[in-house]
Amino acid sequence: MGNKRMSPFFLMDYGSKVEFPPTDTPRGVGVHPHRGFETVTIAYHGRVAHHDSYGNSGIIGEGDVQWMTAGSGVLHKEYHEKEYAEKGGMFQMIQLWVNLPAKDKMTSPKYQAITKDMMGKYQLPDNGGVVNVIAGEYKGVKGAAKTFTPINMFDIRMNGHGIFEVSLPANFNTGILVVEGKVKVNDTTEAPSDNFVLFKNDGTDIKIEAMENSIIMLLNGETINEPISAYGPFLMNTPEEIHQAIVDVNSGKFGNLED
Repeated sequence: MGNKRMSPFFLMDYGSKVEFPPTDTPRGVGVHPHRGFETVTIAYHGRVAHHDSYGNSGIIGEGDVQWMTAGSGVLHKEYHEKEYAEKGGMFQMIQLWVNLPAKDKMTSPKYQAITKDMMGKYQLPDNGGVVNVIAGEYKGVKGAAKTFTPINMFDIRMNGHGIFEVSLPANFNTGILVVEGKVKVNDTTEAPSDNFVLFKNDGTDIKIEAMENSIIMLLNGETINEPISAYGPFLMNTPEEIHQAIVDVNSGKFGNLED
């Protein structure tokens, strides 16, 4: 996503809809380290399991979110949940890397399992759909996630011709991913599924109209105006901090986790 244009969001790994065949060996990513940021996984189809070196574990299904603060350093692994893998089926997810400010990069790791039932919910007018507030606030409805910098993260499920309107700070970065369907943005731009819309920082009001039943993810946050040094699974402020992270992993300071 670039260092600053969508800060504090540094990376978005979007797995569009795909069907996986049954398997006895769950697919996934083995043990690997992170430091200096947060990983946020949003599930639309399929089920994912998580384990980390701080003893946290969890399984998310459709509509749920895993919010892991790597902070000072953690080993984790993530893979298709066993029962889902054995049956196979549709799979669709987003993983975001959310940067941490320098003062919080070495915070203690933690894990937030946010189920769809825990999210704040706002019903759009005229049976237009529902806004699931993962983080931040929409029209007085607050999200469940605790964040280090101001972030709004909305899972918006819109019925055909439903309208979502919001006013956000002009200096915050904003983008939407169209997960399903097709929407019209600010009465001008049509955006079909699997497309990302990046907003300019020259206004506050956003209007999104569903042209059919649609799902969108809105990402909005205050820019972290600090130097970035990124290397593999580490997101720090200086090359020296990257070097130290590698040393710390190799010396066992991130803990232990079996593959």
